[in-house]
Amino acid sequence: MLKRLIATLLIATPLFTTMAQADAKFESFIQSLWPQVKAAGISRPLFDAAIAGVTDPDPAVLKLAATQPEFTSTTSAYLAKAVTPIRIDTGQQMKGSEGALLSAIEKKYGVDRHILLGIWGMESNFGKDKGSMGVMRSLATLLYAGRKKKFAREQLIAAFKILKSGTRSPDNFTGSWAAAMGHTQFIPTSYLAYAVDWTGDGKRDIWGSKEDALASTANYLAKAGWKSDRPWGWEVSLPAKFNKALIGRSKWRPVSEWVKLGVTPASGGNFSAPQADAFMMIPQGIDGPAFLVTRNFLSLMNYNYSHSYAIAVGHLADRIRGGGPIVGAWPDINYDLTFAQRVDLQKRLSRLGFETGGADGRFGARTYEAIIAYQKSVGLPLDGKPSSKLLERLRSAG
Repeated sequence: MLKRLIATLLIATPLFTTMAQADAKFESFIQSLWPQVKAAGISRPLFDAAIAGVTDPDPAVLKLAATQPEFTSTTSAYLAKAVTPIRIDTGQQMKGSEGALLSAIEKKYGVDRHILLGIWGMESNFGKDKGSMGVMRSLATLLYAGRKKKFAREQLIAAFKILKSGTRSPDNFTGSWAAAMGHTQFIPTSYLAYAVDWTGDGKRDIWGSKEDALASTANYLAKAGWKSDRPWGWEVSLPAKFNKALIGRSKWRPVSEWVKLGVTPASGGNFSAPQADAFMMIPQGIDGPAFLVTRNFLSLMNYNYSHSYAIAVGHLADRIRGGGPIVGAWPDINYDLTFAQRVDLQKRLSRLGFETGGADGRFGARTYEAIIAYQKSVGLPLDGKPSSKLLERLRSAG
């Protein structure tokens, strides 16, 4: 889903005691938005048409906001559901049937067709599930219930501007719970900034036109820094005495330098872009698969701010291309820490300057990197493992 919002949307909390109370407050809240919407150049008739029937918050939106899989599961669990045999097979079929379109888009924007197929598959299962929730109700719910009100308000105003353009009408303005729309799930602000009219019919139709949607996605990634001379990254094998202190996004160096350190592609052969800068990432700990990722990986994270998502798109693209499965074994995650202790550990690391990317109790690439960096700074063995003993050490540090 095209959304840095994944990293910023709140976990909503119950807001109402009775449905009647909630409806009245919600409807009043919606009407209070009119001055801001008017200032954005929207007419009153369009405002009224857009909010017609939006009379209460959508409970499904609140529930889904609290359970985003790319942020609530391990990378291995996420990949198991995202990169499936049927999705790989469908992607390969689409690679053939949409070959001319993909070739033309790749030529214009310089974005690998397999990556576009990976995003298309991840976001809407190749157009089969583009979302059927009302965009205006979803955004109004998030704005009403959320802590990130500035973000939700920006999306709502952008959604009104999309309706003003005439590309969609209020009665068919649909998307996901987070108002991500169309074949490749653009949020409203991203639609306004990056959507393109590939077909030349005068509309940037990411809902009904796969051509517009795929070209828009390529345009987005190109603007986000995607370069055609390098892949997103590689799964790698590390030498026995690899210096674990080199793991993390602050340790960029050319792929050729990593080769000198004994790093090799896990699937064998040579790296395809020795000139590219890359950093080492361990999304599920030092005992799990390791990845050397280029700046193209950051372009994918710009599309969706989740390491698991970016790895899934990259890996699905590789599988559609004909590559094999992940070589390394994913370790079980059984740490001797309660949820509260996990959050505490992340908060303490961040306070000491070792950024974990948030304190949500979920351990991902940033948390493992932070642990290794902390262990390095205090002279502990670099195992990168969260534990109650490590938490005690952090607590003693203040």
